[in-house]
Amino acid sequence: MSFDLQQVIAQRGAEKFPLFDRYLNGQLVRVLKTIGYDVDYVRGEGPYLFDAAGNRYLDLLSGFGVFAMGRNHPAVAAALRQVLDAQLAGMVQMDVSLLAGLLAEKLIARLPYLDKAFFCNSGAEAVEGAIKFARAATRRPKIIYCDHAFHGLTVGALSLNGDELFRSGFEPLLEGCVRVPFNDIVALERALKANEVAAFIFEPIQGKGVNLPADGYLQEAQRLCRKHGTLFVADEIQTGLGRTGTFVACDHWDLTPDMVLLAKALSGGFAPVGAILMRRAIFDKMFDRMDRAVVHGSTFSKNDMAMAAGLATLAVLEEERLIERSADLGERLIADLRARLGGFEFVKNVRGKGMMIAIEFGPPKSLKLRAAYAMLDKANKGLFCQLILIPLFKKHRILAQVAGHAMPVIKLLPPLVIDEADAEWIAGAFEDVVGESHALGAVWDLGRTLAGHALKNRAGVA
Repeated sequence: MSFDLQQVIAQRGAEKFPLFDRYLNGQLVRVLKTIGYDVDYVRGEGPYLFDAAGNRYLDLLSGFGVFAMGRNHPAVAAALRQVLDAQLAGMVQMDVSLLAGLLAEKLIARLPYLDKAFFCNSGAEAVEGAIKFARAATRRPKIIYCDHAFHGLTVGALSLNGDELFRSGFEPLLEGCVRVPFNDIVALERALKANEVAAFIFEPIQGKGVNLPADGYLQEAQRLCRKHGTLFVADEIQTGLGRTGTFVACDHWDLTPDMVLLAKALSGGFAPVGAILMRRAIFDKMFDRMDRAVVHGSTFSKNDMAMAAGLATLAVLEEERLIERSADLGERLIADLRARLGGFEFVKNVRGKGMMIAIEFGPPKSLKLRAAYAMLDKANKGLFCQLILIPLFKKHRILAQVAGHAMPVIKLLPPLVIDEADAEWIAGAFEDVVGESHALGAVWDLGRTLAGHALKNRAGVA
């Protein structure tokens, strides 16, 4: 065969941004160029990215949590090569998958209060499937979700999205979806009391904002769901597989959900995969007769590459004790950030669990700083964060992002494989750039430029 991928990349690598602009999302290219993130990355290894000039960057986005193992982990890559070399008879469809059975066994062993697994291709697809399983099991129409929730962008998952930015322009969405405030147990009980709700689908720690549950909230929510016959469904798509220092974040509060949704990190960073783990009684209501054995499915679910990636990922988590590392190093990083940033007026809070961390900013006390902050806040509620993120990237080569739209919060999702030196890199860099923001020096020229762009965009001026 004449096709040579390496040759294609070598010959056309410089066309990355023009091609994406021409054939894909040109607005994304515009954003990257505006903030100076249009870098030619040529390689990824562990928690690092490398550009064409050989510069090393620390990736605190982790592909929105996909790269918990870091990029190109050799154990996961080796498992995938073995799949290719074995020439397995995958996706026969009129057959069952050994690797899927093995992966399901491993996952259920981690969550022994559940019995069955359903595999799919993404987190959003896991949420869509959970909606179907919940309605089939309860014969009820309604689904409860929380303010600020993010469960995906397909229509069903989008119907459970608590951010109007994502919902706007796509209505009407799925009927029967009821929004309640996160951490408001009274509102949840009010929504449950008519006994019409199939499921309460929640993130134990919300990804948009890294919002942690109040003491006792999730335990009481679980009790109320059981009381009213509503399924208690944990979206662990970002928080699962060690991200917060336990296998799933629900373990922090000794919860036993009726369904747990996984994806992202389960892929090992290679092959898209999602999973719905559930109680047998729920599963059996969907697949209740032989003629309904295929009533729900997905063509590429249980494919051998995805299943092998999941098995290798679980092995790496155990062998390298990455969950324990997330708990230990993550908590020490949070404490270090609090110590270094706590004296700065713009810093309102540092919070998180394990390797899921938020730095929240807010109006300072001193008059001069308050006026500068107000200028950015008027243009866009989350714009101050760019005053931190852009120099963090340009000066310290650390890639991070805001935690949500119009939100003055920076979210850090370090790969679980970072080491002590990386943690020092992170804490020192934030101390430097946050300190610079308080000096009202040259960095605020950037702030005025960003505010001008934001106001023009709001007014509809190109």
